[in-house]
Amino acid sequence: MTPLAVALAIAGLVLGFASDRLATRWPEHDEEFLAGRRIGWRTAVCAVFGAFAFAVLANRFEGDPLALVLFGAWFAALVVGLATDLDQRLLPDILTIPVIPLALVYDLTGRNPLVGAELLPAILIAIVIPALLYVGSLPFEAGAFGIGDVKLLGGVGLMLGFIRTITGVASGAFAAGIVLAVLLVTRRITLKTYVPYGPFLIFGAVWAIFVRA
Repeated sequence: MTPLAVALAIAGLVLGFASDRLATRWPEHDEEFLAGRRIGWRTAVCAVFGAFAFAVLANRFEGDPLALVLFGAWFAALVVGLATDLDQRLLPDILTIPVIPLALVYDLTGRNPLVGAELLPAILIAIVIPALLYVGSLPFEAGAFGIGDVKLLGGVGLMLGFIRTITGVASGAFAAGIVLAVLLVTRRITLKTYVPYGPFLIFGAVWAIFVRA
């Protein structure tokens, strides 16, 4: 790892920890959630993910200052979103909606190294993937795949492009399968337990950048 990667990984670790603490207070909690939750496994997950994401950021975009800034801002939003979804089953609009127009403008300039000249495929995947997943979730219980996940994937498609978005969604689904299987076997959850899918999509998005340099 380069010195920049180490420095950003540490910054991501701190951000992940802070995001978990923020998620216990923001957005305003419903009565079913306990505001002020103690440090626990969610804290560790957010901190480790933050460190991983920002290490990937440095290794992938170190030679591109604009990409480093823009993807850094997006990664920060993803870390906070992972924390709020783990804590409150919620992806706030302020973390997902602004990404879509900003990513589109970034793509139109031709400066996004993950999209390049393949603008139309990126727009297509940003529409098709969230639409298919949302429609496919309708027969299941409410919350299987939410509107927040749709907004998240719209930004993912425009930031990652066609192939990486497919890789990210597949990776997120694979990770979800492993985690859910372990939790079911250990009886930490049941088949009726609601598990937010957003954190797996967020992980998959960063993982797709990591494995497809």
